[in-house]
Amino acid sequence: MLRSRLTDWTVVVPLLAVLVLALTWNRELPAAVTFLVAAFLAGAVLAAVHHAEVVAHRVGEPFGSLVLAVAVTVIEVALIVTLMISGGDKTQALARDTVFAAVMITCNGILGLSLLLGALRRRVAVFNPEGTGGALATVITLAALSLVLPTFTTSRPGPEFSPAQLTFAAVASLALYGLFVLVQTGRHRDYFLPVTSEGRVIDAEEHASPPTNRAALLSLGLLLVALVAVVGDAKTVSPTIEAGVAAANLPQSFVGVVIALLVLLPETLAAARAARRDRVQISLNLALGSAMASIGLTIPAIAIASIWLDGPLLLGLGGTQLVLLALTAITGVLTVVPGRATLLQAGGHLVLLAAFVFLAASP
Repeated sequence: MLRSRLTDWTVVVPLLAVLVLALTWNRELPAAVTFLVAAFLAGAVLAAVHHAEVVAHRVGEPFGSLVLAVAVTVIEVALIVTLMISGGDKTQALARDTVFAAVMITCNGILGLSLLLGALRRRVAVFNPEGTGGALATVITLAALSLVLPTFTTSRPGPEFSPAQLTFAAVASLALYGLFVLVQTGRHRDYFLPVTSEGRVIDAEEHASPPTNRAALLSLGLLLVALVAVVGDAKTVSPTIEAGVAAANLPQSFVGVVIALLVLLPETLAAARAARRDRVQISLNLALGSAMASIGLTIPAIAIASIWLDGPLLLGLGGTQLVLLALTAITGVLTVVPGRATLLQAGGHLVLLAAFVFLAASP
């Protein structure tokens, strides 16, 4: 009975969220209505989590982890482009701020939370270092290519690429992300599957039968509806987000942090659920896959959109951000190499996330 009610809830909320979107699109809204839209936005995000997990369970790992990562990237790109079109000069660095925030949240927040829940469950969180190490290396390479190099190139006076450099970075990012997907889903698929404490690969979910094709297709359709609702309702409440950031005397770059927190909520919840089921590898697939997709898919999409956008596209990180990224990369490597993590490694990543949020609010 409870499962039936939950399923009904996840069906009704996305449909209502789309209805709210249709009724409020391009209208000036009072505070009470904006709050209502935000509530349906949160509900649509939670519904997206449920339906993505149904689809993921049907297609199996590691294909399932890709479903939510790509879905979240669609939301992220739509929000960035929408705000850049309407925001003018003050949003020139929005893509950089959002992508960097996504990397920090996934590689420190989601990863740290997953390790924390896994370590609390069995004292030591166990995962496959081959697959996780390869994913982390890909994230570091993409981040350096798209967010670090623009700070040091000399073709343009600011932290931006020239058109040729941006094209190269976009093509290289897509190629590297595509190569990772081929490795993850093909030749080395077993590197990204959950493992037991003895290192035995778990190739199927235990204690649960996969949903039927009909249920999976229904969830796929409702996932798309939920994503449309999330993107549209987020656009509706985005002026309120920007006004709230300004009213709190926070820097404009903090808008990127808010966007990243919003779009990564489904990933965070799904990763936490997997870690509580002792599937830490799935949680890490979600975390690092989201970071990878956030760079490897978002940067090329923004590069294409920049053809129609006015003003420069600022991608290069500042000094504080470079230090945080370097610390994240070093800490991540030391965490991943053993294939086992305790509360100490989890705490280190969560402290780095706290440092990022604090310095984003008080640079």
